[in-house]
Amino acid sequence: MTVKFEDLAGTPLTEKDIVDGKVFSIHDQMNAYFAWDTGIAIGRYLAGLYEGMIIGAHCHNCQLTVVPPRTVCEWCFRPMDHFVPLKDTGRINTYSLCYVTWDVQRIKTPEIPAVIEIDGASPMHGIMHKLGEVDPEKIHIDMKVQAVWLPAEERQGAITDICYFKPIEEE
Repeated sequence: MTVKFEDLAGTPLTEKDIVDGKVFSIHDQMNAYFAWDTGIAIGRYLAGLYEGMIIGAHCHNCQLTVVPPRTVCEWCFRPMDHFVPLKDTGRINTYSLCYVTWDVQRIKTPEIPAVIEIDGASPMHGIMHKLGEVDPEKIHIDMKVQAVWLPAEERQGAITDICYFKPIEEE
C-alpha cells in the first residue's frame, strides 16, 4: 500500500475553530513540586554556610584545597572526600563596578561583585560574592576582605547567608 502525503496532511485548524468550540481543548495549571539534591560536596558547603563557616575540599594526592568543595579533584581526578573549614577572609582577585541591576535598572551607587580568593584555599580558588561597606574608589586587587554574615537565626544554608565581604585592615 502506498501512502500519499495528501492523505497525511490532516485538517487545518484556525483560531476561530478553537474559539467556536469545534476543537476539544482543556486548560490546566501545572501543579508540580521539584526537589534539588545538592550532592555531597555542595551539600556540606551549604551546611557550613548555615553554621557560619566556609567549607572547602582537600585533595590528598595533589594537596589542593578548593572552594566551593568538589568530590573529584579537577587537577588529578582523584576523589576529594576530606572537607575542611576555611577562614571567612580572603583577598580580592577581581571585581567590577555595576551601575545597572540584574533587571536592567540604572543605579547611582554601584553593586560590586568580586571574586574572593578565600584564605586557607589554594591560590586562585575562591568564590564570587558582593563587596559592601567600601568606597568604590578605594577597592584594589589583593585587598583583604572578610565575610559579613547574617545573624545565625536568619541563615538558611545558602550563599546569601554571607551578606557581603567588607575590607579589613592588614595585620
